[in-house]
Amino acid sequence: MQTGREFFIHCLTDIYDGEQQLVEALGELAQDSNQAQLKKAFESHQAQTEKQVQRLQQVFEILGEQPEEAECYGIRGIIQEKKSFQEEDPSPDLADVFNVGGAIKTELYEIAEYESLIDLARELDENKIVKLLSQTLKEEQATLKKMKQFEKKIKPEQMGTEMEEQESTRSRRSRRAA
Repeated sequence: MQTGREFFIHCLTDIYDGEQQLVEALGELAQDSNQAQLKKAFESHQAQTEKQVQRLQQVFEILGEQPEEAECYGIRGIIQEKKSFQEEDPSPDLADVFNVGGAIKTELYEIAEYESLIDLARELDENKIVKLLSQTLKEEQATLKKMKQFEKKIKPEQMGTEMEEQESTRSRRSRRAA
């Protein structure tokens, strides 16, 4: 890789793979969700992500390029975190909390990627590509906002209960000892 254009194509290929991974992962998140609103949000974002993949294909067409074989390790890592967490057999409410947190991490990652791609496209005077990527960036920012709203609503039922039970037990013991 020697030129800015080659670097741009490399970065596009990376996020293209990441978006493809997310199409599958979002379907799994929708299935795993315990709350109907969250399930619907993941299904909606899956459909949106499919359109984003198509938009990236348009970008490659504009450039006269084909996406190379690549793996987006950033997205792969977030997906692997979820798989590892599932192995711990979390309660349904904790699984939802974790999934929303994972979605927020993913959106932040994607936003950073698209901002960088837009900057590179501007440097390369690819205005049509800037417009396409900016559309995706706006969608990612809107999804982040939606996931942050879910983060405020979705709380684990058992949050802090264990600590409260331990303190209550200690308090009873100290009263008996007195």
